[in-house]
This record gives sequence, C-alpha cells and structure tokens, in this order.
Amino acid sequence: MDSEFTDADLEAYLDELLDPSDAAEVEQALRDEEELLARLSHINSRRDAGIHTLGEIWRRNQIGVPSVEEMGKYLLGALSPEQAGYIEFRLKSLKCRYTIAMFRDLQEQQAQDEPSQSESRRRKYFDSSAGLLKKND
Repeated sequence: MDSEFTDADLEAYLDELLDPSDAAEVEQALRDEEELLARLSHINSRRDAGIHTLGEIWRRNQIGVPSVEEMGKYLLGALSPEQAGYIEFRLKSLKCRYTIAMFRDLQEQQAQDEPSQSESRRRKYFDSSAGLLKKND
C-alpha cells in the first residue's frame, strides 16, 4: 500500500478487511502520523453516528462475495471465463478476506473429500465385480 491511505483503506482497516501486511502498514503509519490518526478518528466518529458510505455498506454486507456454490464451481473449473475472472479479481487484487477464507475452506474440504471419494468408488467397483465373480464359479 502507498503511504497515502484513502478513506476506503481506513474503513477497511477498521473492519479488519485488509490483508495482514497492509494492516501492519496502516498501523505503523498511524503511529507516525497524527494527521492520519485524526482522519481515522473522524471516520470512526462518522460511523458511530450512523453515517455510512456506499463502499462501507458493500463491505459490511459482503455484497459481491461469491456464494459457496459459485466458489465450488470455480474450484471445479466450471465457471465462465468472466465469472472466474471476477473471483480471481476478488482473490488476487481485492484480497477480500471473506472470499479468500471461503476459497481456502473449500480447498481444504475438497482435499479431505478426495480420499474418501476414491475409497467409495473402489468399494462400488469391488461390490459390482464380486457379484460377477461368484456367477463364474
């Protein structure tokens, strides 16, 4: 991140939506720059008063975060290039913590499911073959 932070950056910092390295950069700048700390305080006061920006509403309500079904299709490579590109944008450019967390959770679940699915498949093949072997006796 640049040393110049936008209000959106500071709002994301308050919502803990920045990736850890960007959040650390904001924290260091807050320690060094009283003007930045005053801006952050003003943003926080505005939010406490119930005045919200459109971007803040989008972040708080997770508008634009793909659904679990969409993310599953992304992992399977079953999305259109445009849809896949949007998810990649959220993962790589926006570094959306919600999208990244869902992506990692589904990847982990998929990795755990693969051995059990192959074992299940093996069992089905064996069961179907066992009946054929008995008929040949």
